Amino acid sequence: MRSAVLDNWHQLLRDPSGCRTADRRKGLGTTMVIDKGMGLNAFSDFIETAGPFIEIVKFGFGTAVLYDQELLRNKLSLAAGSNMIAMPGGTLLEVAIAQKAVGSFLDKICSLGFTGVEISDGTIELARIRRTSLIKECIKRGLTVMTEYGKKTAGSGIDPEELAFTAHCDWEAGAELVTIEARESGLNVGLFDEQGRCKEHVLMEVLGKVDHEGRLMWEAPLKSQQAELLLQFGASVHLGNIAPTEALSLEAMRRGLRSDTFGFGQRQADADYMI
Repeated sequence: MRSAVLDNWHQLLRDPSGCRTADRRKGLGTTMVIDKGMGLNAFSDFIETAGPFIEIVKFGFGTAVLYDQELLRNKLSLAAGSNMIAMPGGTLLEVAIAQKAVGSFLDKICSLGFTGVEISDGTIELARIRRTSLIKECIKRGLTVMTEYGKKTAGSGIDPEELAFTAHCDWEAGAELVTIEARESGLNVGLFDEQGRCKEHVLMEVLGKVDHEGRLMWEAPLKSQQAELLLQFGASVHLGNIAPTEALSLEAMRRGLRSDTFGFGQRQADADYMI
């Protein structure tokens, strides 16, 4: 009979960083994946492969309304079985606001089995009092609330003071995390320039204004962006709009299992040596 020890990778190979060994839902860094239209087989494969490392799956923009409802319920059931929060994209709620159909929208997503919601104003204007009211209403309905800061228009930037105020109010109202807009491209919006490079001075200004940066989630669809934010904040930074096919690769970076963050493992080895 094979030894159980031989069937497992050495822990220092599984997680050289030493930062991913505890319960992934206890402050170890949220990963939010954006699903832009996977079929059931592809979604099932994604869950089987990367499910243990994903906290949130977002059904991007307004795609949720386009699925056959049985297919959608099956996908949501798979997400729930992997303890993922499933939410429609914030743009769908913005459409509901514009069409004066918010009550119907919330009734429907709850009945379908969505467990989270994203409240954003990337395309519309949303008064502060309405934003707070929506957060509280969604929480009353048992939904986990994520909010988003930033506009989707190309060239839109971050106002650090406005972000700090928005985040403070959202957290006070009960939002779990505040996401910084970068769209699914990560180009020329929010924190990133036309080439997808991080605007370092903007990042530093944000950190100087926001009191609880550990409750910010950064949309970072590109690998270079993920690596830069991991090196800036560490393995537990919250990252969103990750492509399903890149979810396992991101977890590898969080652990120091890619060259971009190889130093995570070296720092842990040095700490162990010092002890």
